[in-house]
Amino acid sequence: MTTMRRKDKEIAAEEAVRLLTECEYGVLSTIDADGQPYGIPLNYVYTDHQLYFHCALSGHKLDNIQSNPRVSFCVVGHCKVLPSRFGTEYESAVAFGVASEAHGPERHAALLALLSKYSADYMEEGKAYIQKHDADTRVIKISITRISGKISPAKPKP
Repeated sequence: MTTMRRKDKEIAAEEAVRLLTECEYGVLSTIDADGQPYGIPLNYVYTDHQLYFHCALSGHKLDNIQSNPRVSFCVVGHCKVLPSRFGTEYESAVAFGVASEAHGPERHAALLALLSKYSADYMEEGKAYIQKHDADTRVIKISITRISGKISPAKPKP
């Protein structure tokens, strides 16, 4: 396990969880069977110390997860480039874990949580959409083993 080099920028685990809860999208990173890294942005939901996302029945990320279920997932919250200071204000969190397919009630609850996060004003229509496309959808869970986070406040002008 690696440790964060810049301890002065490290945030508490609770703050990293806040970012995982509040951010709109993240980047899933996997490794394919040949060792090639692959990062893909996607919508997700964080609940009960797990991350969930939905996807098609097949594809590159699923092939990678089948080959190696160890993944990382990164989110970036507030971000502002400060050109005159040659720096950036930002906050980010990275979750490390193991990906697997969610089934049964857990899968359904994850789909409802995604619906609530992204389409809260359209829950009934969303439930009908979920039912209509259920057979064409997989739900993947990331069981988180470790979370870290960073914040970089504005640097003073030189």
